[in-house]
Amino acid sequence: MQRFLQVSGGAQDEPGIVVIKDNNALVIHALDEAAERLGLYIGQPLANARAMCPDLRVFDADVVADAKTLSDIADWCDRFTPLVALDPPHGLFLDITGCAHLFGGEAALLKTLVRALARQGFAVGAAIAGTSICARTLTRQASGSIVADGNEAAAIERFPVSALGADEAITTGLRRAGLKTIGDVASRSASEITARFGARFSTLLAHALGQGDAPISPRKPLPDYIVEKRFAEPIATDTMIAMTLSRLADTLIASMEKQGKGARRLEAAFFRTDGVVRAIMVETGRPVTRSAVIDRLFRERLDALADPLDPGFGFDMVRLSASRTEIVVQEQRDLDAHVHDNDELAALIDRIAARIGGKRVVVHLPEDTHIPECAVMAAPAQHHLAAAMQAEWPARVESEPPLRPLRLFDKPEPIKVPFAAVPDGPPHQFTWRRALHAVVRVEGPERIAMEWWRQDGKQLTRDYFRIEDAEGLRFWIFRDGLYEGEVFDGDGKPASPGWYVHGLFA
Repeated sequence: MQRFLQVSGGAQDEPGIVVIKDNNALVIHALDEAAERLGLYIGQPLANARAMCPDLRVFDADVVADAKTLSDIADWCDRFTPLVALDPPHGLFLDITGCAHLFGGEAALLKTLVRALARQGFAVGAAIAGTSICARTLTRQASGSIVADGNEAAAIERFPVSALGADEAITTGLRRAGLKTIGDVASRSASEITARFGARFSTLLAHALGQGDAPISPRKPLPDYIVEKRFAEPIATDTMIAMTLSRLADTLIASMEKQGKGARRLEAAFFRTDGVVRAIMVETGRPVTRSAVIDRLFRERLDALADPLDPGFGFDMVRLSASRTEIVVQEQRDLDAHVHDNDELAALIDRIAARIGGKRVVVHLPEDTHIPECAVMAAPAQHHLAAAMQAEWPARVESEPPLRPLRLFDKPEPIKVPFAAVPDGPPHQFTWRRALHAVVRVEGPERIAMEWWRQDGKQLTRDYFRIEDAEGLRFWIFRDGLYEGEVFDGDGKPASPGWYVHGLFA
């Protein structure tokens, strides 16, 4: 509902609701405080709501936009802890273990979070407890509560059973059984609750009462190393941003160096004062152990952004994290020149990848296949440089003409062949790209059968020929299929195979 209020210019006198289609009927999906005071409720049919309040402002639900808004808020909450999990459709779990003291304690953290989101236009309920389910229950009934470990049951026993967030059928069943509060349900034995309402609800109740907890699933894995800088006065200039990243890189490298590690994947997150978060990632082919390299990579990445980094009213926090690290293996450099050369090549690849993207910088690796278009695989250079340096390619005899063309087409191009000397022989002439070519020299055929164990069985046998035309152009052509037993027309009768040019020799 908060997102619609922001779009429509904030709270207004008329009550507002969001509706969604449910079983071919429009029902209330969310509502503001004014609508709630009138007695409207989530799940109520729109027709009934209009009868109670003809002046309703009605918005159509946009589940995708709501999820995006929740994700954006989760990004902003990363400033409090890197362990943020979604609790759809409108909740978040924050694991603040070991983080609260950075904000002056749990009460100060809670106050800071709620006030900051309120400034962004969101009315937020929040609570802190020893288990995620208890915290969620408190948020719904007593926002602002902070419950110490072991006091969960006493804190929520007076709340209605609906506060647990169980299925509507279970909530209705509890009420019919005379169990109207969480305390009423907790007074019954676990075996009785399980037998009547199922193991899933029994587990939910136990977690709400502080008897164990289900682990949350953070949106992002916890980085190996994190360093950050907060600012009382937001920064906005390129100079200050670069200086901050440089200092954070020094601290990060020092932390990794103690454990003999280097960074392979780094992320810089910039937190704006208005809640917008921008994350920039760089990857490296080898573990980075120098802060100057990190500085250079992020400069390259920031300079190449299609959507430049916009500080708005400034960044009040910058975080640098290493989400992938590796043990640094020391190598003898002064006696092995190629080690230094490989390092320089890896550094060059990292810089180019930071500027244009890692997937656009590739190396070629040989594949164990005779199919020409599958014999080479393009792989990201940052992750496969070592394999490319050690790859063994088929050796060529210098005194003999090349067996493969210098240029291989991604997709073979069809040619028109009027006839061949013999059924399995090469053509005397062919038409390619509207030009007629007379064949004067031929080498072949080289037969390549399709790999039946990898294919769907529909591929045909190919006979390749190295040919030269009257103008000296050399082509690599093939006949796709044998004349007998492989090629058929639409009626199932034998047909002539097609011809293709697959590459050009120098």
